[in-house]
Amino acid sequence: MNMKKPEDNITVIVTDLEKKFGDFMAVNRISFQVKRGEIFGFLGPNGAGKSTTIRMLCGIVEPTSGSGLVNGLDILTQQEQIKQSIGYMSQRFSLYEDLSVEENINFYAGIYRLSAAKKKERKEWVIKMAGLKDLRGSLTGILSVGWKQRLALGCAIIHEPEILFLDEPTSGVDPISRGNFWQLIKEMARRGVTVFVTTHYMDEAENCDRLALIFQGDIIALGTPEELKTRDMKKDVLQINLPQPEDWIESLSKVPGIRETALFGTSLHAVVDNAAAASGKLKSLFASRGLKDYSLRQIVPSLEDVFVALIEAHSRPEAVPK
Repeated sequence: MNMKKPEDNITVIVTDLEKKFGDFMAVNRISFQVKRGEIFGFLGPNGAGKSTTIRMLCGIVEPTSGSGLVNGLDILTQQEQIKQSIGYMSQRFSLYEDLSVEENINFYAGIYRLSAAKKKERKEWVIKMAGLKDLRGSLTGILSVGWKQRLALGCAIIHEPEILFLDEPTSGVDPISRGNFWQLIKEMARRGVTVFVTTHYMDEAENCDRLALIFQGDIIALGTPEELKTRDMKKDVLQINLPQPEDWIESLSKVPGIRETALFGTSLHAVVDNAAAASGKLKSLFASRGLKDYSLRQIVPSLEDVFVALIEAHSRPEAVPK
């Protein structure tokens, strides 16, 4: 096998990684690298291949073909060493609800074979980091989802791994807890920990240093959030404010030159071939319907606009396959 040797600042190397389940192609020969201390986001809808990829990198699922290195360890032959050297947290959190907060921490300290002195030191760090000082003796099952999330993160990094894999870690978590969680992630990255995170929340993706957009097993874009909005966004985006915006989605989607229309809060975003041409057609449509109470303007695309446009382009029959 032609396996590249990792550079000092590269912690993950993936080359032509593929996973099939029967005839279903879950991950389609993807390649990328992740730098040390980087927050690398794997962004895509449910079923796109995010979790399958992360499980291959964590030594949980065996690839069908391709290769990968995680911290210099081969994902094909060194799965057990990988599991000991990384932190891994899934959306299910993997906590024992009939154990107390402290007992869960003790359990994970044992799994990672920490010495007695190190276990005591790290347990106090986890409790402080998670803000669970007053709940250390409480059953984990009674904690809110946000508290469980912070405890699960602490258990995942109790052994101070150099790379942390987070698989949809904020799914089902309230916005305030999500924000607090991301502050912890950024702090770890500042200390040199590599964070590989899968998410389908577009606002969370803005926290990442770089993003891979995955759809139907293919990586359809790779770069910083700013690069994706400028380099990879070939369409214009119009913001349209009007009464009952949800009632207009179907009508606007039929206007020539409008590729996609979606609700953003109380307004609509339309991905269009050309902002000026689409604006003229929309004004004519609104005039024909007697609508005067509206406004429209071209805006800088959001990551969600970019993703919608790239998926639409990738899904078209005339799109060139990889």
